[in-house]
Amino acid sequence: MRIAINGACGRMGQAAQKAAQDAGVDVAARVDVVDAPGIVRRLESKVDAMVDFSTPEASLERLEDCVKTGTPAVVCTTGFSESQRAKIADAAKKIPVVFSSNTSVGVNVLFKLVPEVARALGKEYDIDIVETHHRFKKDAPSGTAKTLAERIEAATGRKPGVHAVRSGDVVGEHRVLFGTLGDSIEIIHRASSRDIFARGAIEAAKWAAKAKPGLYTMLDVLSG
Repeated sequence: MRIAINGACGRMGQAAQKAAQDAGVDVAARVDVVDAPGIVRRLESKVDAMVDFSTPEASLERLEDCVKTGTPAVVCTTGFSESQRAKIADAAKKIPVVFSSNTSVGVNVLFKLVPEVARALGKEYDIDIVETHHRFKKDAPSGTAKTLAERIEAATGRKPGVHAVRSGDVVGEHRVLFGTLGDSIEIIHRASSRDIFARGAIEAAKWAAKAKPGLYTMLDVLSG
């Protein structure tokens, strides 16, 4: 299998390259906006899938390349505006696009579990999401926190409070708090290594390479 990695010089891009090598997947193109040995600016020819860990602007540019070359895409970048998300949806009409704010198995279990808990507890419980990431993370709140909030609102009709903390070198922590008078429940996911996201993205690339055009999430990948 041959893939391209967009944002190859970034922390997650480098982790994705290592995960690909560990999985026996060939990184045929390393794409980024910086000048460095072995780096290209565009995806010029079709590969089995592109994995994107970049910026919203760079992600959309490479998504155009994917449409032109017929390359499936795994978009792991966060911080998109509504209009940018609409462009991703348009691209998915022509190629398979796995669009996921978080590619770890644990977080995607959280995506399934938390709305069920919120629905079961009912309106008596306040709901808050607190996310913590390293000081260099550009978007706040995180894409994962936004996805959690969207799924809770879809399940209950209520918008939870969302709070972002940027501190030190924290890879990622998401806490969902349910509280009422007399008791509380807290569900926490902590990522101690970027490798879990990188491994998930490579698995998503393998899945996307065989998928039909459409807009998918990591939950689709995990469900087979």
